[in-house]
Amino acid sequence: MVETMKIATERVKKSRISEVDFSNIPFGKIYTDHMFMADYKNGEWKNFRIMPYGYMPISPATPALHYGQAIFEGMKAYKNPEGEALVFRPLDNWKRLNISGERLCMPPLPEELFMESLSALIDLDRAWIPDTAGASLYIRPFIFSADEYIGIKPSDDFTFMIILCPVGSYYSTPVKVRIETHYTRAAQGGTGYAKAGGNYAAAIYPAKLAQAKGYHQLLWTDGKNHEYIEESGTMNVMFVIDGTLVTPALSDSILAGITRDSVLQLARKWGMKVEERKISVKELIEGIESGKVTEVFGAGTAATIAHIELIGYNDKDYYLPPVEQRTFSNKVYAELEGIKRGQKPDPFGWIVKM
Repeated sequence: MVETMKIATERVKKSRISEVDFSNIPFGKIYTDHMFMADYKNGEWKNFRIMPYGYMPISPATPALHYGQAIFEGMKAYKNPEGEALVFRPLDNWKRLNISGERLCMPPLPEELFMESLSALIDLDRAWIPDTAGASLYIRPFIFSADEYIGIKPSDDFTFMIILCPVGSYYSTPVKVRIETHYTRAAQGGTGYAKAGGNYAAAIYPAKLAQAKGYHQLLWTDGKNHEYIEESGTMNVMFVIDGTLVTPALSDSILAGITRDSVLQLARKWGMKVEERKISVKELIEGIESGKVTEVFGAGTAATIAHIELIGYNDKDYYLPPVEQRTFSNKVYAELEGIKRGQKPDPFGWIVKM
């Protein structure tokens, strides 16, 4: 349930936007002037407010801190040539947020609350949307338990928030990844399909080990036998094999990426053969060695389309063809960027103007 939508707004006395160098924006370190908050108490969402971005009080007993009862989404807004704010597929993020919430025993977030709070916050801070090439406004909606109770049970109270930050590219160069065959990101029956904070916390240490060896990220494999590729650390992963676009089929250990789905829809529209299926480590390595695998890339909101230049496996690096030779991933990146920025037609109705 949700009370009648009326958002109380407290504006900052002085904007910090003049302090930002929009020609050099680090990812995830600069935040806009305002943030949105709402509370879930006594069975309904209430107390809708926009306030200056900053620190906030939180109970030291909240299960979000002790047990990781927190979920989030990642979205982006862009500025079109007319200066309007364009948000890419927000309703899909709303749907996925509720799928994650159900898995973590959270109340559903009404569409009206999600969309109206998002629109109000973006409208207030729209000057923060970069118009430089490759940059965008990253949107982070999230929900966490707000109970004051140290005990394992479904929480009664929750907080919903949205914060915004202007960002540049997540990866500034092609990505080097290593196939992980010991640590597990997600197991069958677990929370791998949900955007739960704990999924990412548990992945930090294995990723740190890979980064110490010169890799940017991991290619995670299945938690049972480490035989099949699942996804990468911050994105779904895709392969062009003998002219066919291949990506791991969704399961309860793989996140249903919105960029992933967008790439698949475009590929099918263009008449490209698409396969959503298991792909083994053995098939991948043999395909690289034989030349059948011509492109490997990640797909995600933060990363967009991230070219993978090499894959490490068993202490050996396997190099992919140069990025400039990659027909499909370069084409799909250009198409997505054009749609997101209002420079190309949007045949799927993905863009919402705010």
